[in-house]
Amino acid sequence: MEALAALHNRVSVGLLTDPAPDASQREQIFRAALRAADHGNLRPWRFLVVEGEARNRLGELYRRASEAEAPLSEAQRERTLNMPLRAPLVIVAITCLQEHPKVPFNEQRMSTAGAVQAMLTAAFAEGVGAYWRTGALAENREVARGLGLAENEEISGFIYMGTPQKAPKAAPALAVEDFFRDWTGE
Repeated sequence: MEALAALHNRVSVGLLTDPAPDASQREQIFRAALRAADHGNLRPWRFLVVEGEARNRLGELYRRASEAEAPLSEAQRERTLNMPLRAPLVIVAITCLQEHPKVPFNEQRMSTAGAVQAMLTAAFAEGVGAYWRTGALAENREVARGLGLAENEEISGFIYMGTPQKAPKAAPALAVEDFFRDWTGE
């Protein structure tokens, strides 16, 4: 797919099934992340690839972390355990915060977000369904510890990838002029 077509038409695809992206598709998707805007060339990101049985272990980690905060009903417990099973591949995006005199933490977080967006667009171009989720578990330090994150690292989100169960919806038609205005300083 042409680059501009992917950028203009990318949409999240929520209903995913097997197979996960193959090795060639992963290479393209992962390489795209490495081209994100990155002031100071800090490369403040890293990614964990979770698939197969590891998704069940991630679900258990989610359950333990959630139950440490409050008791779960049986339905909540089941839902929490099944979260990583929404797709055959889950990628955990991690921001590695580094002290730098010219690159504040927020800019490093935005760089990781740029890497995630690049992966989502590359996935779309490759015909892979994908979506990005955050939520309470992304901010849970027990989940972070269970994934082996250092104290200076934080989860920027969970990216789900797989084969779309149905054709992606068309991107909504948005008018550029609704979002861009000239500023003259007067």
